[in-house]
Amino acid sequence: MLQRVAVDALVMLVAPVELDDAATMKERLPAPLAAEVAGMRERDLFGGRLGQVQALPTLGLLPCRSLVLSGLGPAASSADAWRDAGVYAARAALARGLQRLAVPLPQAAGDVRERVRALAEGLLLGGYRMPSFAAAAQPSPPALREIALVADRADLAALGGDDAAEGFAQPLEAARVLAIATQYARDLTNLPGNVLVPDTLAQEAARVASRYGMACTVLDEAAIKEHGMGGLYAVGQGSANPPRMISIRYQGTDTWDDVVGLVGKGITFDTGGISLKKPEGMEEMISDMGGAAVLLGLLHVLGRLKPKINLVVVIPSAENMPSGRAYRPGDVITMMSGHTVEVLNTDAEGRIVLGDGIHYAKQLGAQRIVDVATLTGAVLITLADVATGALSNNEQLQQEILGAARQAGEKVWAFPNYPEYHEMLKSEVADIKNASSRDRWAGSITGGLFIGFFAGDTPWLHLDTGGTAWLWNERDTQPKGGTGAMVRTLAHWLCNV
Repeated sequence: MLQRVAVDALVMLVAPVELDDAATMKERLPAPLAAEVAGMRERDLFGGRLGQVQALPTLGLLPCRSLVLSGLGPAASSADAWRDAGVYAARAALARGLQRLAVPLPQAAGDVRERVRALAEGLLLGGYRMPSFAAAAQPSPPALREIALVADRADLAALGGDDAAEGFAQPLEAARVLAIATQYARDLTNLPGNVLVPDTLAQEAARVASRYGMACTVLDEAAIKEHGMGGLYAVGQGSANPPRMISIRYQGTDTWDDVVGLVGKGITFDTGGISLKKPEGMEEMISDMGGAAVLLGLLHVLGRLKPKINLVVVIPSAENMPSGRAYRPGDVITMMSGHTVEVLNTDAEGRIVLGDGIHYAKQLGAQRIVDVATLTGAVLITLADVATGALSNNEQLQQEILGAARQAGEKVWAFPNYPEYHEMLKSEVADIKNASSRDRWAGSITGGLFIGFFAGDTPWLHLDTGGTAWLWNERDTQPKGGTGAMVRTLAHWLCNV
């Protein structure tokens, strides 16, 4: 099976039930290696559980240096298991300097194309490495150079004959595109705040849009003020790096109708402004543009897969800094929509810039809107860093996004949208206030509903990635730092990959 593929390691995805059947492992491996795997099972070193990985030398029994075993867990036939097992296998291989991998497809009944896409996606995502700015010469960390998915003739016959290999081309390309988009979003999120400011974010957006022939418009601080975007202008006025409003248009049909709007929070650094954050952990605030990174990552998906949809991407970008020019608690600002906002907390700035972003997206033709934002720390209280919070004014849109998240293997939990929560944002001096007076109560919900106020009757959904866009340490299948959370969910929703 491996004679025609020059690789460093054979990667086998193994379900617990396979380890219970000695004959199965002997069919898949030379007898001495099968015996060693059985011994590892007896010593409780490898039981095929998801997340379990073991590597052992092949001792010349296979035409490669190493055998990497990655557990599938009890749900061995699910796409999620194949994706996650691929991530763990890629990490284990790279930790051992193994750069060329052959991965036999696990035996599975029925059409396995979705699982093959998930497996390839996992292998590619598991190869992610955070970029380094170190000046000293350092050996480059190993990177995956080649992955061969291997199916023998019996496998192909079970999948529909020799032409089944051709049928894998589309899911493999989808996996590659999803990985490219997610890793791009991770890299962008990991950029330091002195490297990525609103203007450089706008330049990057224009570069990516131009690469795929999409129209990009950037409004500078003067144009932002001229357009009446008082929310974005107020948040950005305290910084030496002025704000930018970025919009990108993707047209995949002959007529500009049924337009989807995506709005992403682009706060390139957030000190909290006058309502200054505590210093511990503030360095994480380079990730406060994680929503913008997700949407720019999606441009790679749209540009490569070219779905038949119409889309406008809007990114309000600013730095939230304290200075003599910064906006203050107690200020009343006028938004692009004409509504007024009473500012109670300058650290609740993301929802303010998104309010202008939502209205701008509607002006550009958006008929359904999804916003993505590292909006609240409160989401961590409810969901930790495990799941993204969702809030919507439209049940159909909400179910579509939740379904796409399940396909992508990303965890999203819907918050309730009750009238009592809206009451918490009523102001005595303006149309709405940017934080509840009891801001420790339902903080994620009220923060989202502030954004929804500017959506009005337009179908709208908010994704709060305040807990999932950035991780302090590698956890499960997610890397340390920027994660690119929600790139794949939105790609599934928009492109049906």
